Amino acid sequence: MAIVVLFSTMSFTVNMHYCGDTLVETALFHKAKGCGMEMEKPSTESCSITKKNCCDDKQLSIEGQDELQIQFDKVSFEQQVFIASFVYTYSNLFEEYNEDINSFREYKPPLVVRQLYKLDETYLI
Repeated sequence: MAIVVLFSTMSFTVNMHYCGDTLVETALFHKAKGCGMEMEKPSTESCSITKKNCCDDKQLSIEGQDELQIQFDKVSFEQQVFIASFVYTYSNLFEEYNEDINSFREYKPPLVVRQLYKLDETYLI
């Protein structure tokens, strides 16, 4: 829940650099570096023909929420249903662990007819 509150109140900026119609670079929190094909501005003294720049920078700014509701005095019916269903499904995610599960409890070992270590004459020393 703390992560949801953190990301809903945080503002951030996504900078994108397009070269033609393709996305070349994306950057969060700082300016995108670019592809190195930016056109230089011509000097005012020389006569030259300027071409249209093929690169384009776009900036997407996402503003966070400034107002938080701290008090829960007025909770609507839909919010109550959501909270109840969330608590119910979260509590049912975990199964109870039963420690008394022994698969060998009902197993009875076979009767010993002969002692095998005497037949093979193998003894542990």
